[in-house]
Amino acid sequence: MSQHGVSGNPEPKSEPPIATGSSSPKMKISPKLNRWSMGRALRSGCVKLDRPIRRTDNTHCRQATEANETEEDDKKTSAIDVEITAGKSIYLISDGTGWTAEHSVNAALGKFENYSVNRGSSVNTHLFSWVEDEEKLIEIINQAAKEGAMCFYTLANPLMAKSAKQACDQCGVLSVDILGPIIEGIASHLGVSPSGLTRGAPGTRVKTLNDAYFKRIEAIEFTIKQDDGTLPENLSKADIVLVGVSRTGKTPLSTYIAQKGYKVANVPFVMGVEPPRTLFDVEPRKVFALKIQLVVLQAIRRTRAKTLGVDTQAENNYSGIDPVRKELDFASRFFAENPGWAVIDVTNKAIEETAAVILRLYHDDRDSTTSVPCISQRY
Repeated sequence: MSQHGVSGNPEPKSEPPIATGSSSPKMKISPKLNRWSMGRALRSGCVKLDRPIRRTDNTHCRQATEANETEEDDKKTSAIDVEITAGKSIYLISDGTGWTAEHSVNAALGKFENYSVNRGSSVNTHLFSWVEDEEKLIEIINQAAKEGAMCFYTLANPLMAKSAKQACDQCGVLSVDILGPIIEGIASHLGVSPSGLTRGAPGTRVKTLNDAYFKRIEAIEFTIKQDDGTLPENLSKADIVLVGVSRTGKTPLSTYIAQKGYKVANVPFVMGVEPPRTLFDVEPRKVFALKIQLVVLQAIRRTRAKTLGVDTQAENNYSGIDPVRKELDFASRFFAENPGWAVIDVTNKAIEETAAVILRLYHDDRDSTTSVPCISQRY
């Protein structure tokens, strides 16, 4: 991700900049970070355009700039007057893709779902990936200090992690080293020192195109070809088969699981259409039935219908309460007739949550001759 900066306007009470060396000059904040900051605020709804700049005890306003990608246009940025409402920011800093930091923080934020309701403000996160030099690192932390953000970082290089900690402490930025305690624990357990190299650095990947890689590619290709009931004659070749009515998340769930190396097929249950006979020849432990609450499914379908712009009659047939109820009842009949299928309630669950349940059941019963137990109430 490209690095960015804030407006050059001086802050009344800005924190002193952190120097990367004893004789380093004061760092300039790049206009690119400024444009990111502006764009993030616009997307999150924190910025209101066409309003006069106000500075009060409760409102912190900045002048931001917009520019094109070229360096020449960066010098011709135009001022935008904005008003930024109160909110909390979290910076995620990584020397790689940032997947670990992003998912760890998002999982933790799930424990604070009522925050925006009770406090009337939101939590905005931004990921800085591929931060591999100290200058960029310090620039980001300086920006975090000005915005009052909290920093989470996953930096494999111990020197970079140490610099991040020192800079955050000096700027008064609350910070958490996500990887540090994990690396120290593994090093202690194994009795060896970590390499300190980032993932993908020269020498860290001895054999990228290994058997596991090709297995994942094969699984993804299989899953794409088997989407939405296509090629039912191949269901017996699948590791996992997902069944359920439309809009229960079969396709994204199939794709997510396939990326872990499993061949996944999904079969839709459509009112009045009998499922393929080959489905009932598949080992029951491989079949996972997805159920969802009536009102939730109706809301999802109504939104989908409006997005597609279908006419009123088609929308009612697809998302009306009675048609949806009948379709769920139609699917429940097959669930009841096949007690070996695990029935999983996906109502308001993330793809990752459902996938974790499916894979746990799949492996728990892989070597067993008994049926997979149902983990949710039958219809």
